[in-house]
Amino acid sequence: MRLTKYAHACVALHKDGRTIVLDPGTFTPEARPVVATADAVLITHEHFDHVDEELLRAHPDLPVYGPAAIRAKLGERVTVIAPGDELDVAGFTVSGHGGRHAPIHADIPRVDNVGLLVDGTVYHPGDSYHAPAAPVRVLLLPTSGPWTKLGEAADFVRAVKPERVLQIHELMLSDLGQASTANILGEHGLTGVPIERLSPGESTEVI
Repeated sequence: MRLTKYAHACVALHKDGRTIVLDPGTFTPEARPVVATADAVLITHEHFDHVDEELLRAHPDLPVYGPAAIRAKLGERVTVIAPGDELDVAGFTVSGHGGRHAPIHADIPRVDNVGLLVDGTVYHPGDSYHAPAAPVRVLLLPTSGPWTKLGEAADFVRAVKPERVLQIHELMLSDLGQASTANILGEHGLTGVPIERLSPGESTEVI
């Protein structure tokens, strides 16, 4: 299986000639051509940086999977995936984990957030530090946003115990901030696992 990283929270996974796209939001300028060639799209939660509703409405026949709030926005074309579910999505096995967005502030409501584990290998947590009760080989680690905290991120990586960590959700950090975060959380920092930083459009084999 091959993973392609796009800006912010969006990644695509490719296997056996099929592609699924996770969290193509409005912060991802490359999302349009990626979604246009996808076999399915999966969404962790309803925030605009994770789902571009206009883009998905432009592809009405494309299967979409996500929490109930996504179905409320996009209609019956959306298959609801919730924590504890396991589904076949375009030839990939996808299981749901967690359930709630990480807290930002008491005045900001927490929305549903489902972490997505694909083929028992790649885990996209959305906006959450929930560690799934399943082995994870490749963890997609959010590194910036109003809810992220370096200490909690370190504990998250330690709890998941992945073989590899790939940075996502990075757009609110400068290059210096990304490097600093990788140093604090990475191989010689709090987790002992290198933080891999892929440029938008860059791919890596994950299986």
